[in-house]
Amino acid sequence: MIKTMAASVTTKKSIKNTEPIKTRILIVDDHPLVREWLLSIINPESDLMVCGEAESRDQALAVAATTNPDVAVVDVTLKCSNGLELIKDFKIQFPSLAVLVFSTHDEAIYAERALYAGANGYITKQQASGPILQAIRTIATGGVSFSTTITQQILTRITGTHSTSATATVEQLSDRELEILQLIGTGYTTGQIAKQLSLAPNTVDTYRSRIREKLALTKPGELLRYAIHWVHSGEAS
Repeated sequence: MIKTMAASVTTKKSIKNTEPIKTRILIVDDHPLVREWLLSIINPESDLMVCGEAESRDQALAVAATTNPDVAVVDVTLKCSNGLELIKDFKIQFPSLAVLVFSTHDEAIYAERALYAGANGYITKQQASGPILQAIRTIATGGVSFSTTITQQILTRITGTHSTSATATVEQLSDRELEILQLIGTGYTTGQIAKQLSLAPNTVDTYRSRIREKLALTKPGELLRYAIHWVHSGEAS
C-alpha cells in the first residue's frame, strides 16, 4: 500500500513538472483597448501569460508588488504619470524585472531615454504582434530588443558623431523637460502642468526657462509655437 501511494505521488509530480513555466507579464498602458489587445495576443501563447494590468505609475508599482511579473510592457505616456519615471522606479524596487517599452512615441527621441532609464527593449505600436512577442521573449531571457536604427544612433553618440537635426536639438532636454514641452504643446497651462506632475508652479516656470535656453528660444511666445509645432508635426508621438 505504501509503495502504491509513493508511486502515485511520483507520477503526479512528474506530470506537474511537465507543465511549462510561463513568463509572467505586467501590462502598463492608459488605453484599455491596447491592454485588451495585448492580453489577446499574449495569453494564447503556451509560454506567456498576463499576470496584471495597470494604467498609471502608482497602480503599476502596486500590481507589480503583488503579482511578481517577469516582464513589464510599458507605454511612455501613462495616466497622470510618465513611463520613463516608472521604469526608473521598477529598476529600484524590482531589479530583476525586465521592461519592454511599447509606445507610439518617436523611437528616435524616446528609445535611448528608455534605455538609460533601465528599459531592456523598445518597440513601437505600429509593429505587428509577432515582433512584440519575440521582443518579450528576448528580454525575458536576459537579452535586449532595440531596432537597428536605435542601436546605430547610440553607437554614433558614443563615438562622438552628433546630428545637427531638429530632433537632436530636442534630445538636449532632460526627461522632465521633454515631458513639459509635450504638455505645453498639447495646450496645458503652467498651473495645469504643475497639477499634472505634482510640481510647484514656480518649478514649472524654471523648467520652461531651461527649455527656452536649450532650444535657443528668445522671443515671447516662441516656446509655445515651437511646442505646438513639435507635437502636431508628429515628432512627439
